[in-house]
This record gives sequence, C-alpha cells and structure tokens, in this order.
Amino acid sequence: MARKGIVALAVPVVLSALMTAGVAPARSQAPSQSPIDITPASIRVDPHLPPLQISYGHHAAGDLHYVRKDAAATDGCAVRDHEETEEFEVEPGAGHVTLSGVRYDLVQFHFHTPSEHRFGGHADPLEMHLVHRSAAGALLVVGVPLRVGAASTVDKVLSRLAPECGEEVHLADIDLNTLLPVNRATARYTGSLTTAPFTEGVQWFLMGEKTVTQATVSRFQGLFHGGNARPVQPLNGRTVRVELPHL
Repeated sequence: MARKGIVALAVPVVLSALMTAGVAPARSQAPSQSPIDITPASIRVDPHLPPLQISYGHHAAGDLHYVRKDAAATDGCAVRDHEETEEFEVEPGAGHVTLSGVRYDLVQFHFHTPSEHRFGGHADPLEMHLVHRSAAGALLVVGVPLRVGAASTVDKVLSRLAPECGEEVHLADIDLNTLLPVNRATARYTGSLTTAPFTEGVQWFLMGEKTVTQATVSRFQGLFHGGNARPVQPLNGRTVRVELPHL
C-alpha cells in the first residue's frame, strides 16, 4: 500500500475534523499542559509506537458520584464550579491497560462539556476521560470525544446523574469494553491533568469518537450550564504521535 494510503488509515476517525477552522484561546504558560488543539502541523506518524493493550471487563460495577471543588462554600451545593464533574469510580481490578510491559489500572472515568481536546479547532459536545494509574503512580488517560448519535454504554452511565450534595448512583453491570470505539488507534502526547493541581507527565491517548443520545448530552449540559472544560493550552513544541493501524 502506498505511504499516503497508510497514513490515512493510521489517523483515528476523530482526526477527520483536523482541517476545520478555529482555534480556542491558549492561556497557560506552563510547558506541557493539557488539553491541546491538535493541528495538522503537530502530527507525526510513528510506526514504532508500542501497542496499548486494553483489558476491560464486561460486567463491572461502580459508583457515579459528583466531584466537588467548592465544598467550603455556603452555596456550593447549588453553584457549579468549572472543575467539577460526574465521575464513575470503577471497582478495583475491573479494567487495565498495558504499555511497554507496565500495567495501568483503570481508576475512574469522568466527563467534560464541551470536549477539552480540539481537533483543528473542532470541539464535540462531551469528552470522556478514562484515568489509569500504575503501581508507581504514573498516570495514563484515554480520551474519547462523544457526539450525538446512536445510544451507547455511556448513556447507561449518565442516565441518572449524581447530585452534588446527595447519594451516589450505583451501577452494577457496566460493559467497560464498550466505552471505547471499535477502532482503537490513538493519537498520543505528553501533557497534564486538566484540573488543579495540573500535574504534568500524564500520558494522553486520544481515540476516535463514540456516540450518545441528544438526551444524554442535554442532561449533562443542563447540570453544567457554563461548561466544565479547561481551555486548550499551548503545544510549546510538542508533537502528537499517531500509530500505524494493526492490520
């Protein structure tokens, strides 16, 4: 196959929006912060990237809870802080990924509106972050943009949102494997947490999009009227590596 054809296959579906116009403002002066806007000039195809091996359970349990950032405020239960979110805490051992022989256990996944990462300036309605941690404490996050379409497992997770000051929502049977797109190709870069303390050294793996219903998007955005996404940050010379497809 010609190199041009191989490169086209290597880019996940989500990167199809690379050529759309508009770039969100960059505000951080830190050298390696997240999220970022992935532009055509930032992408490098790397045929030697180690595979991300994914081992997710099909019948996992966990609790959806509201992550508070304003617990000390008297009106905290009614006011939405921009760093708050809905987070699903996964039962230990329910899922993990392996990269270059290192295991990273899935700890939780949470959501942002609009999507924090941009592709050529394009944002999706939601973005899901699946946070993994190694035994040494290193972080690896898989990012999945969510756009309106057919129902998916994400709709089940977000069918009832946990209140900021109230009980968690327990879910007993979540197929973690179906949270990710069928095409597991990734766009990779090194960045940071997108909420305080904005710790750097986080390995980011961005995948193609999943779909959710409009009802789910509206429900989540109805809770976070002003959004809960951090603006994109400067690339500062970083590149985004894209793997070749595993045929």
